[in-house]
Amino acid sequence: MSAAVVDRHEVVNFGCRLNIAEGEAIRSAISAAGATDTIVFNSCAVTDEAVRQARQAVRRALRERPGAEVVVTGCAAELEAARFADMGARVVRNDAKGLVASYLPDSPPFPREGGGPSSAIASANEGRRQDESVGDGPLPSQGRSLPYAPALSGADHARAFLGAQTGCSHSCTFCATVMARGTARSASVDAVLDSARTALDRGQREIILTGVDLASYGDDSGTSLAALVEALLTLPIERLRLSSLDPDRIDDALFALLTQEKRVMPHVHLSLQAGDDMVLTRMKRRHRRADAVRLIERLKAARAEIAIGADLIAGFPTEDEAMFANSLALIDDCDIVFGHIFPYSPRAGTPAARMPQVGRAIARERAATLREANARRRHGWLDAQIGRAASMLVERDGLSGHAENFAALALTAPSAPGTVLDVRLTARDGDRMVATPIEKKDIAA
Repeated sequence: MSAAVVDRHEVVNFGCRLNIAEGEAIRSAISAAGATDTIVFNSCAVTDEAVRQARQAVRRALRERPGAEVVVTGCAAELEAARFADMGARVVRNDAKGLVASYLPDSPPFPREGGGPSSAIASANEGRRQDESVGDGPLPSQGRSLPYAPALSGADHARAFLGAQTGCSHSCTFCATVMARGTARSASVDAVLDSARTALDRGQREIILTGVDLASYGDDSGTSLAALVEALLTLPIERLRLSSLDPDRIDDALFALLTQEKRVMPHVHLSLQAGDDMVLTRMKRRHRRADAVRLIERLKAARAEIAIGADLIAGFPTEDEAMFANSLALIDDCDIVFGHIFPYSPRAGTPAARMPQVGRAIARERAATLREANARRRHGWLDAQIGRAASMLVERDGLSGHAENFAALALTAPSAPGTVLDVRLTARDGDRMVATPIEKKDIAA
């Protein structure tokens, strides 16, 4: 969760990097709307814990800031609009979160049937009264096929998050994203390039390209993620990093960019989710275990310094001990050093929620086991970095940052924020590496 405050306007982002990028559009919209005291919770619904945290934050804000307009948007707001409205919050749907009209004092938040982004926005809780557009489940899909405008995070970080795509057209059985964000939609290449130029003009030297299903970029417009990356590299971008990718969608052109283009950072995060073929089948994933292992072997053979991250779910319905053991072994088999690991939690309306459940306690225990194994793998990988040279982008605090391979670094002495610094990695401190600035003549690793 992160927050950005302008005057008495506050935006609190939960969840993914795309939400962080979209939070800046929300901040601009509420300022342009002339609201006097507004707090917007840009929620996440990837797990029931994420939704619980959003509810908790809204209750606290309503209690502690009684004079403020409390607004909830994002994926949890899409899926549980009535619940947030009943709490006393105003609900703004995902597709309207960046529109000025969503935050005008007299403008209701949801498009009525036939409405679009420029039409009057219908009220989900006008006068705190529920109308037909708010139910116990997800909001109607009307409006979630609107063109997507790129989302660019603010200037408060050395790195810029640039959202190029939203929604998902797949049907994974555990995921509520389609209900919350609709089918996959891509921003135009020109619009993404304009946003990238904005980030570069304000001195941000690394851009993280993000989306709900980033690898599907361009499916709806006849282009591709590889073509977008190639277009971005015509700009003076020093460091380009890609967020989570579906392993089934890394084609030859994208593979070549990941392994041969030095300005594309050697850090590949894959949406693997599990390491057992039966679990992957029941998840309706489009790859199998051997596909993931083979892909990572190819990536590392072509570019040895690539660091692998992965999304993994523990305790998926029907997962037995043998199935879990296959997922656990995947951490070593795929050399996963950056694991995004969480226990399965049922999302209402998804097929997986109707499958035989293994129980939350077991899911949490297995997630903890995966995290421990991943920490061991990461620490061994970091230990192997000792003595090597790296290029570090210094964050705004002047002391922290990341290497090209996404290793977290801590400087031994402050340096100018936003600069790219040559450093030598001298020791491991927990999950970070200690980095000492070096002279140009001492760069050889």
